[in-house]
Amino acid sequence: MDRLHDDFWNFRGSFKIARLIDIGTHMSLVRRANGRFVVLDSYALDDKDRAELDRLTDGGRKVDAIINVHPFHTLHCAALLDFLPGVRLIGTRRHHEKLPNLPWDPAMIEDGATQSEFAADFDFSIPVGVDFVSPDEKVHVASVLVRHRASGIVHVDDTINVFVPPGLLSVILPEPRLRFHPMLAKALQQRSGAADDYARWARQLAEDWAGTKTVCTAHSAVRSLPPTGWHTEILKALNDVEDKLDSHRATHG
Repeated sequence: MDRLHDDFWNFRGSFKIARLIDIGTHMSLVRRANGRFVVLDSYALDDKDRAELDRLTDGGRKVDAIINVHPFHTLHCAALLDFLPGVRLIGTRRHHEKLPNLPWDPAMIEDGATQSEFAADFDFSIPVGVDFVSPDEKVHVASVLVRHRASGIVHVDDTINVFVPPGLLSVILPEPRLRFHPMLAKALQQRSGAADDYARWARQLAEDWAGTKTVCTAHSAVRSLPPTGWHTEILKALNDVEDKLDSHRATHG
């Protein structure tokens, strides 16, 4: 667990592909302006992190909700709810479909009405021009991005990544920075204008969240940004995928 702000904690965890390659995962604990808490995403915490969460939230009694923001991140939902029984459990439609036995709140986080309930503390954004749930279950491009207003910290799963080269490779590989999901081309909706919609969304996100100081990404790292870093790096990330957007435009118009 890392405390990134007086009111924001990020928990880093393990998630292995084929039980060999650990790509990591995360969840965040955020204290709202009213003194109560929201958990972003779910993770099966180890004993040490469970004790910290328990201490901060008065045994979970101060937690208003667990909000799961990525439709394909479902593995740890039940484990966290076991630790926080009775807490309001919010997810996406896919969470409801894949885990129907959990006591999901009827409100879904991809809906504007649900987001408005938490608007005093958080900004939300969903990429436009891509499928929120791709027909190809290997494509995890879209999610609900969350920005905590008081801290200027963004919590994001998959949609934005930070690649940190391991060990000695850090000397020869590019400096870590924000990048869009590498499978963007497969997520773009098969229609005219989808590429332009995605680019417009990205540019608007760069502007609207320009004061962002830190980005917590699911499978890679926590990125501390220099002044104007969010705006600069999001636009660079968009430039990096321009060839994919151009290819989509050539095919679909």
